[in-house]
Amino acid sequence: MLAILDYKAGNQTSVRRALEHLGIPCAITADPATLESAGGVIFPGVGAAGQAMGALAESGMDEALRQVVRRGQPLLGICLGCQILLQRSEENDTTTLGIVPGVCRLFEDGMLQEDGTPAPVPHMGWNSLEAVAPCALLEGIEPMAEYYFVHSYYVEPDPSLVLATTTYGRTFCSLYGREGLWAAQFHPEKSGRPGLNLLRNYYKYCQNSREARHAQ
Repeated sequence: MLAILDYKAGNQTSVRRALEHLGIPCAITADPATLESAGGVIFPGVGAAGQAMGALAESGMDEALRQVVRRGQPLLGICLGCQILLQRSEENDTTTLGIVPGVCRLFEDGMLQEDGTPAPVPHMGWNSLEAVAPCALLEGIEPMAEYYFVHSYYVEPDPSLVLATTTYGRTFCSLYGREGLWAAQFHPEKSGRPGLNLLRNYYKYCQNSREARHAQ
């Protein structure tokens, strides 16, 4: 079972619907015990960094997430979840979770797309990924597949953790992480077949990881 972290920051329901469409057992939860028993955790979110961090701290879910990582459970951050796994966000000048080294920055004004037309902020729409390093989540997915983005801020994690980039006005990290801990700036749950395949790959990894832990 995958646990979808509930901290009142939106889009948990759309993630659940995508997983249910794939036949993947899941639950939206704010219960630390449920998180601990889950095969993997998904940390979604939309909205502002300051508000989200306040909700996480108030509910104790900030420390619950850190415990997920300490236990070695698989974790997938999505959109705002991707941003606040880092150490700081320029949005509200917020100190964020600090699970992954890096910062989240505001897109600059006056950006242009590759064809010379303005690149409005927020970035809303479909864009492809440029793979930087191998990633289990992208296995079997067409390299030029497009994913759905909605964001005004972009992440700058430690360069060694960058797995894929996207170009919109500038080139930015759109997927980062290491084995068992990933974060996507785009919304896989809203990205059609490529996004569903990514979620399926994540679940497959969680199953294999759980079996390996039990075998030890």
